[in-house]
Amino acid sequence: MDAKTLETIGSLIAQTLVYSTPLIFTALGGTFSERSGVVNVGLEGIMVMGAFSSVVFNLTFAGTFGAWTPWIACIVGGLVGMVFSLLHAVATVNLRADHIISGTVINLMAPALSIFLVKIIYGKGQTDQIKETFGYFDFPGLSKIPVLGPLFFKNTTAPAFVAILVAVIAWYVLFKTKFGLRLRAVGENPQACDTLGINVYGMKYAGVLISGFLGGMGGAVFAHSIAGRFAITTISGQGFISMAAMIFGKWNPLGAMGAALFFGFAQNISIVGEGLPVISSIPKVYMEIAPYVLTIIVLVLFIGKSTGPKENGKTYIKSK
Repeated sequence: MDAKTLETIGSLIAQTLVYSTPLIFTALGGTFSERSGVVNVGLEGIMVMGAFSSVVFNLTFAGTFGAWTPWIACIVGGLVGMVFSLLHAVATVNLRADHIISGTVINLMAPALSIFLVKIIYGKGQTDQIKETFGYFDFPGLSKIPVLGPLFFKNTTAPAFVAILVAVIAWYVLFKTKFGLRLRAVGENPQACDTLGINVYGMKYAGVLISGFLGGMGGAVFAHSIAGRFAITTISGQGFISMAAMIFGKWNPLGAMGAALFFGFAQNISIVGEGLPVISSIPKVYMEIAPYVLTIIVLVLFIGKSTGPKENGKTYIKSK
């Protein structure tokens, strides 16, 4: 393999990881929520709030934290996403609201609230560009491995490998720990769990709050890796694509990660396709809509074959 081909493939892999990382975090969040029996359609809105809060943090404290600012901003975005997801938890668990309606309200409220706050804080409809971003990263030692180094570990994105690690940890937590067993059991048969002394409402809250944290981080990573600022169009469909990845991955963290990588690749191709053989001959407008068309196709082909938690989306009433 010549150097130019190696560089082209390496760049394609690196960019795929950049676009996949926000989807991985958010899809993992959706997995935790739905495993507890709560459908979280509000992932899009949670990503919006995560992106907004992380950018505001970055613009405010970049001079204080320097290169660490994006990492801390992602934690801030996750915490804000968690707080925002609390609204969904209260509505669906305590107030017994329809899960889809509650999530839709969050999706409608988040963009309006964030832009309103941006106008109050900055006096305009979008923020300035952030100065501290994730950029590209070379893994010490690993980037010098022949072939594999330039492909996976040189000029790559560090958050992607954090997301992959989080996916592995999420799989272990869900399938190898007592907490994960109880969370999955609540999503399958909350009445049986209640009779065994498991706090059903508590587990549902845990699932939704974890989804809020990971979804907020997904939005923050998107803002710091791709957008570079916050505007009304910063998050435009990534939350729904993450839900598709979760379903495509059959509510399994590793499956969701693999599906997110696939959708990230589709998003990347739609942007860099002009420089690739064969793909460059396809009209640009078709490439721009490709990720969303692929999302619909995947859902049509696989949603009937993917069976989620038995009590997913159903309101549990303790007295019954």
